[in-house]
Amino acid sequence: MYISNLSLVNYRNFPNAHLKFESGVNTVIGENGSGKTNLFRAIRLLLDDNMLSAAYRLSEDDFHRGLADWRGHWIIISIEFAEISADEAIQALFVHGTGVLEKDPVGRATYNLIFRPRKEIRLKLAQLAEGDHAGMRNVLSAVTSDDYETIFTGRSIADFNNIEFYKSVVGDFENVKFKEVVDVPELGSILPKQLSVSKEISFTFVQALRDVVADFKNNRANPLRTLLKYKSGDVDPVAFVTITDKVRELNKSIEKWPDVGEISDDIRRTMRDTVGEAYSPSSLTIKSDLPDDADQLFQSLKLFVGEDGESYEGSIHELSLGGANLIYLTLKLLEFKYQKANLSVANFLLIEEPEAHIHTHIQKTLFDRLDYDDTQIIYSTHSTQISEVSNVESMNILGRDAGRSEAYQPANGLDPQKVRNIQRYLDAVRSNLLFARSVLLVEGDAEEILIPTLVKKFLGVGLDELGISLINVRSTGFENVATLFHDDRIRKRCSIITDLDAAILPTDPVAEDDESTRIFRRKAKGSQASGAARKVLLDDFTAGNPWVSTFYAPHTFEVDFIEAGNSSTVVSTVGDVYVDSPTIARATTELQSASISTYGRRVLTMANNAGKGWFAILLASKVDHQTAIPAYILEALKFAHPTVSNEIWFNILQYRLEQIESAGSHLGSVLVDYQEKLDLFRLGTLSFDQIKGETLAAFPDDRINDALEIF
Repeated sequence: MYISNLSLVNYRNFPNAHLKFESGVNTVIGENGSGKTNLFRAIRLLLDDNMLSAAYRLSEDDFHRGLADWRGHWIIISIEFAEISADEAIQALFVHGTGVLEKDPVGRATYNLIFRPRKEIRLKLAQLAEGDHAGMRNVLSAVTSDDYETIFTGRSIADFNNIEFYKSVVGDFENVKFKEVVDVPELGSILPKQLSVSKEISFTFVQALRDVVADFKNNRANPLRTLLKYKSGDVDPVAFVTITDKVRELNKSIEKWPDVGEISDDIRRTMRDTVGEAYSPSSLTIKSDLPDDADQLFQSLKLFVGEDGESYEGSIHELSLGGANLIYLTLKLLEFKYQKANLSVANFLLIEEPEAHIHTHIQKTLFDRLDYDDTQIIYSTHSTQISEVSNVESMNILGRDAGRSEAYQPANGLDPQKVRNIQRYLDAVRSNLLFARSVLLVEGDAEEILIPTLVKKFLGVGLDELGISLINVRSTGFENVATLFHDDRIRKRCSIITDLDAAILPTDPVAEDDESTRIFRRKAKGSQASGAARKVLLDDFTAGNPWVSTFYAPHTFEVDFIEAGNSSTVVSTVGDVYVDSPTIARATTELQSASISTYGRRVLTMANNAGKGWFAILLASKVDHQTAIPAYILEALKFAHPTVSNEIWFNILQYRLEQIESAGSHLGSVLVDYQEKLDLFRLGTLSFDQIKGETLAAFPDDRINDALEIF
């Protein structure tokens, strides 16, 4: 038995999320603040017996903040189980409680936790006339979280993620339309408190490894204590009597030690001298309190560990953070094994962000091997090493959008071959695209190296600050990766940046051509045909998909870099590529030519001679704030990150102003006036369109206007 589906409605980060899980190992990926911890808490409210009391406590903070007013709304957490065993005891649990009665035996079951207003409040809402907003406000204004009830239901057939179903059952708050029937059968049967799935399963939660040393010091949180308690219950009291006798004997020996008796006498004497005989205790003895029963003795044991390659064994607090975390995680996994041995209905293991302070090789090895028979494992992570060894078919990605968290299944709707292609592709570097808010896909090393530098030098903010991941596909096979970004899968923006490879000179041979020119024309003709064919395929691939768009360099990256106005930047690298003076002079002249065939052929020759990646490194070292970003790259950035906040624009323009000042500008009064306008923009007095106009008026020749015009 395993969790196949999870629905969250109005719960914390999640206004309406649906997650799919597979049997075996599952991964939940998401950036910080995307809701991984809240997701695990939702599952625990239903399945962790230690959290049952928390399910009956509701706070205003449990409601999704995106609700205009939480009062009257419901929180719904719904789990669906699949592959339920035909075992008689298991069937009895689900048939009478949560099973969906489609056939016999039960193969699918639902288990729901619902927080809703009490019946009298729901009745008052149902009696309101449609559109009576004043009446609704009157009913809800005095509602607090104490006016809510907690119910567990089973055997439901509702699609809780369906907005229309929510409106029909909970109510249409916008139009003030509430159903007269207070309870509907689709919600399922209300389960009594004594019927809890959590009592019938094995469930272990391993919290995020943030301060495990403190947990080892905490009796309740110490995983070693839990393991020892399991084992102490199995101890044969008859066989253990030899140890308890020795403990009692040791206690007596300590009590009889002369210094102990002397201290006892001193305490009694001092007390009589202080308060007198009448008020002194009748007796006072110092006794040794070493426990003499198996459970307490086991609980007194402590763990000592030696770091790799060391003979010294120290306590947990002496270990490195990584070492302590690894020990903690190991003990929690062993705790799960002990629980699993109890032959529960099902076994669930939740592990939250286990990668903290653990070496990347250990991360990959540990979770590549993390698998237990008859157990569903769900772990959350933002480690690219762990995501690399995760199965994309068993992956849920959490993303944030305007204060709301959404869940995506990257393999949803893809045929097995495409899934296998994606799985092979997602190594530790490229799996970074799963964590990004948006993605730029590029075809080669030059773009991978130079675009981040261009953006940082030009805007003063990096791609990471914008939440954009740049991924080098190292080919033109973008479709295998870009297919992830789709309404049915990952709903994040993906810009494809590629070359059209249009020829920079006529491709038909000329009689006067030398051999190198004939070869160049022939290659240019083939590349141009390939570029045109690639455009047809990519345009067809992205058609109708709002999440993916392609942006084309008219020729190639290096050629269009010069065409954007960066010939001086390329010229500054000539001495790093060539050593002899005649070649340096000739290359400099050609790069400064107005003819694209002349400067284009030279820059391509330089890139080929130095190697495209190394040439991009040379160029990156020469880039400054006045280096132009080609228009197609700016367009790609805009698509990937269409909404740039005014705060970020202020930082960009402030950076630009500082660069102009540091360049020794003589525009003293202009700079002062512009700073004042920029401050007004930050305060909201000037709009973005107004500051664009002010920037163009103050610095008409500055390249920042290229970006402002596009955005």
